[in-house]
Amino acid sequence: MRIERNGLGISRATLILTLWSGLAVWQGCSASQGPPINYAAEPDPRKHGFVLGPSDVLRISVWHNPDLSADAIVRPDGNITLPLLGEIVAAGSTAAELQATIAERLRTFVKDEGAVVTVAVTAINSYRFTITGSVAKPGVFTSTHYVTFSEAMTMAGGPDRFATPEKIVIQRLGAKGQPARRIPVNYTKVIAGESPEQDLTVLAGDAIYVP
Repeated sequence: MRIERNGLGISRATLILTLWSGLAVWQGCSASQGPPINYAAEPDPRKHGFVLGPSDVLRISVWHNPDLSADAIVRPDGNITLPLLGEIVAAGSTAAELQATIAERLRTFVKDEGAVVTVAVTAINSYRFTITGSVAKPGVFTSTHYVTFSEAMTMAGGPDRFATPEKIVIQRLGAKGQPARRIPVNYTKVIAGESPEQDLTVLAGDAIYVP
């Protein structure tokens, strides 16, 4: 069997095998990294009305109809119960959208045009997210206002001395019917002001992992 060698004494077959192995590793790394993230396209809930979720507390008032007015808590199934109307889906709607739904349902029973419906959110409890891994205070966090990624990290006490802050991942629930997504975030660059686009607004249900 004839083995061709180059000037370094490496056989041609070995050289080809090495090149193919390197290409496979490079392709594997590229596949694991996935497509680049368009941070600017990530949703910003501050730009629209607050979306109701489980445990939020509501005050529903029907003008001139106190018997139809009530305080309600959004249950884990996303519903609330109101006098006369019964079950109504509240989770996933803004207060204005829920107000319109209740008013429409009331027209079946109340003919008074002055029966104006008002929905007020008296307690926000559904805005929850988790931070786990190498942080000072991992756990489940809540807030009465939207926070950014860097603010959320501050709530958790920041990365500890064992952390790799350049490789933090936000696991975000996908749109309806879509799988969860993994969004890489470089905390070091965010804090240094080098990557402000990565300082995303945290969404309810986000899970931040600090390796």
